[in-house]
Amino acid sequence: MPSIRYLWLALAVWGTVHPMYYFIGWFIENEWSILAMVDAWHANLATSGLVWDLTVAAVTLTVWVIVETIRTRNWRGLWAIPATYCIGVSCGLPLYLFLRPVPARGA
Repeated sequence: MPSIRYLWLALAVWGTVHPMYYFIGWFIENEWSILAMVDAWHANLATSGLVWDLTVAAVTLTVWVIVETIRTRNWRGLWAIPATYCIGVSCGLPLYLFLRPVPARGA
């Protein structure tokens, strides 16, 4: 495995663990309420802007994954889609880069 792939995997793990630390802490304080989380995402213009920024990034990543999966038949790359929506773009993007096939040397 080329060394850059280790970096993608490490970033996917970091993109899972670091945000989940904050999400789980928030959920514990707020009785695991999804609706309260959505309300918090739109607490002010700055947080709403960040939510929309990440939403556009998630949709863009999803389209890229689907188009490239159809082209390359790399079905395992589809794991990046649920990772993106269940964890976040911080996990989904580096996970997808890790799951992409390694080009043959000289290609």
